[in-house]
Amino acid sequence: MAVRRLHLQQPASFAFTPDNLEWARMVIARFPEGRQASAVIPLMWRAQEQEGWVSEPCIRVIAEMLEMPNIRVLEVATFYTMFQLAPVGKKAHIQVCGTTPCQLRGAEELIEICKRRIHHDPFHLSADGDFSWEEVECLGACVNAPMVQVVKDTYEDLTPASFEALIDGFAKGTPPAPGPQNGRTFSMPEGGATSLTDIAAILRGPANRDTGPVQGDDQAPLEKGKPHETRTDQQASDAPGARAAEGKTPLKGEDVAAATPKIAGTAPEPAAASGASDGKDRGDTVPAGTAPAGTNG
Repeated sequence: MAVRRLHLQQPASFAFTPDNLEWARMVIARFPEGRQASAVIPLMWRAQEQEGWVSEPCIRVIAEMLEMPNIRVLEVATFYTMFQLAPVGKKAHIQVCGTTPCQLRGAEELIEICKRRIHHDPFHLSADGDFSWEEVECLGACVNAPMVQVVKDTYEDLTPASFEALIDGFAKGTPPAPGPQNGRTFSMPEGGATSLTDIAAILRGPANRDTGPVQGDDQAPLEKGKPHETRTDQQASDAPGARAAEGKTPLKGEDVAAATPKIAGTAPEPAAASGASDGKDRGDTVPAGTAPAGTNG
């Protein structure tokens, strides 16, 4: 990460507006005594929303409000790149994502427009002071590449033409709505939804859906609306106690095994051991040429 320093030209002072000061005190009050430093990031972000950037007087005011050393607040401001440490455009500071997905989808063309319309170099104000720009790392909208961010709003699925229109909108004070600029909703396929298209049916829920007969994987079709009896339910109803309570004869183990559906491709269960097995089953050996006991030679 590049070295980040405070701008050489600083304002004489900083003060929150009355509304922002009230909000800041409310945020500080959320933390227990001695833990007010936890509010440093939200307070700096609100200051940046108010002024456009974080100045040295701003850092001192916030440090005093949170009873922190100035250097601790400065450390936070210089560490997080979301804080602007120099003046930015009055109408928009445009952050252009330059990571691989956006590069592949045309981010270089957007950067060239910034160089032509704002300033050749990033972090410099336009001639009228209304705009500035920078290239940033991934902003988390890769599926909607290429995209830019202005303050906390993202503008996605941009083309050179729609990006030009975006800048014109900010210049006139009528920027477009954040989000995709090609008409799609969020990251939905450009041609429209391909699944879950019947929202009304989804909201009604499965109990009220007209889905027709329900069929189990190994059972006969069930009538519409009839509860589906699962194998677990069947096993519970076959328990000896349950059958005795219903006046039924308890099932034998071999009857249950015979009634259990077999899954194709599984090996058959081994046969039960019996006393009629021959010597080989018991591991006994019979010498060659010797008749088994009890037989005539």
